[in-house]
Amino acid sequence: MLRVGVLVTEHVRVFDYAVAAEVWGLDRTAHGVPAFELRTCGPGGTAVAMRPGVTCVPDHGLDGLDECDLVVVPGVQRPTEPVHPDVRAALRAAHARGATVASLCSGAFLLADAGLLDGRRATAHWLDTDELARRHPGVTVDPHVLFVGDGAVWTSAGVAAGIDLCLHLVRRDHGAAAAAEIARTMVTAPFRPGGQAQFITRPVPVGVGRDDALSRLRERIVNDLAHPWTVAEMAGLARMPERSFARRFVQTTGDTPLQWLLAQRVLAAQHLLEVSELPIAAIARRCGFGTPLTMRHHFTRHVGLPPRDYRQAFGATTDHLRAADSSRP
Repeated sequence: MLRVGVLVTEHVRVFDYAVAAEVWGLDRTAHGVPAFELRTCGPGGTAVAMRPGVTCVPDHGLDGLDECDLVVVPGVQRPTEPVHPDVRAALRAAHARGATVASLCSGAFLLADAGLLDGRRATAHWLDTDELARRHPGVTVDPHVLFVGDGAVWTSAGVAAGIDLCLHLVRRDHGAAAAAEIARTMVTAPFRPGGQAQFITRPVPVGVGRDDALSRLRERIVNDLAHPWTVAEMAGLARMPERSFARRFVQTTGDTPLQWLLAQRVLAAQHLLEVSELPIAAIARRCGFGTPLTMRHHFTRHVGLPPRDYRQAFGATTDHLRAADSSRP
């Protein structure tokens, strides 16, 4: 059983807390989802005011985090206020003993204050990323992603991106089927491509819709990921100058063309690792990575696991498939 601890402090964001409770706090074992134990942990175990009219009474003190496999840190309404020393110490202790630590929205400020983000990529709500970078220059703040992490420490962007990260962590630890079932009961997508840049207010370009030239181009690319796509070729097929194409692409997807292409290749590789019996070398070619080494580099950076480990965790592989993979780089 995975034991999940949700850290609640003064002025915690209600939505962020509710996301963690919805993902890990409901019994879905009848639908094939593993059993979870959800703990709500706070300093002293005393009632915590979330916002006017909403109060949370933790069922554990901060020592309740000591046995948790995953510690979730919801955002707070006042992220720049000082972090209580006991909270800082509890986060450091959880990380030191090997627990996964994940923040939602402005919860990244608590992780940064505890020193857990130094030397790492991190994100937060796009309204807070500049302040996070200013206060913590040792953190590489990426305002464009929905979530980012390295296996041990994760951060997510604002509000709904917390759902994306929580489902990703379920998928990482328990497989795509469990994450999909939770997403289905929450009536949300199990995975959203793109980054939070697509949610930043900007003028809506005329003519952008489901049937525009870029949508048709993206569909063509996804159906032929093995092709060595270049931005120049994409722009030519879209009948746009290269600079205009790149700008329009970012406006409609939140990613540059090459970032988007890489994300699609990783998604396709995940799917094939989960459901197919193809050797890793063949998946690398089919998804456009060329070589297993290149695929391993990009896949590990995006997913947090090397392809072979991902297949062992989430794929229906057999011993002969693993033997086939072990003979390839």
